[in-house]
Amino acid sequence: MRDVTPELLLQAYANGVFPMADSASSDAIYWIDPKKRGVFPLGSFHISRSLRHAIKRMEYDIRLNSDFARTVANCANRSETWINSKIFDLYNQLHHLGFAHSLEVWRGSQMFGGVYGVTVGAAFFGESMFSTETNGSKIALAYLIHRLNAGGFKLFDTQFITPHLASLGAVEIRRETYHKKLFSAIKATADFNIVNTPTPYDLLNA
Repeated sequence: MRDVTPELLLQAYANGVFPMADSASSDAIYWIDPKKRGVFPLGSFHISRSLRHAIKRMEYDIRLNSDFARTVANCANRSETWINSKIFDLYNQLHHLGFAHSLEVWRGSQMFGGVYGVTVGAAFFGESMFSTETNGSKIALAYLIHRLNAGGFKLFDTQFITPHLASLGAVEIRRETYHKKLFSAIKATADFNIVNTPTPYDLLNA
């Protein structure tokens, strides 16, 4: 396999392919193009009653790209992970080039939830999220989806679907359907950074 560069990684995303490793200690990177793909229809994120209360309590700060590397490290900090050192470095390079972003949930100096992903055109490729407290990742996801809608994004790719993501509104579509949505989205324009972080009122009444 050719050496994976940030440029090659962006080309892969634009063609519906994403990288994974077997484990944190593995040196190999594999290209994945699943037959069925998880996506979030951007208008159907489900905010449960408990999450609504957590958002309204405002016992957190939302920060954008304030510590991208720590967000990825937190996502990789689990018993099984597909993020090895090469993938970690590649995403940090994409971040410095302006193509990878993190949305983080903080309380003081503690980050207790977050999500990160890659943007190409009007497509957002969600890579991973984490939570060290109840609702941490859900709060991050709620603010992320608001940002994607406000910024003009057309596709939110979750790669695979899990029961957790399905409970929040994610669905599974066929590869052919995904590729059609992808090729349309990458030709469009969107802006991840221009949107101000909404207040809880804005978020819950969007």
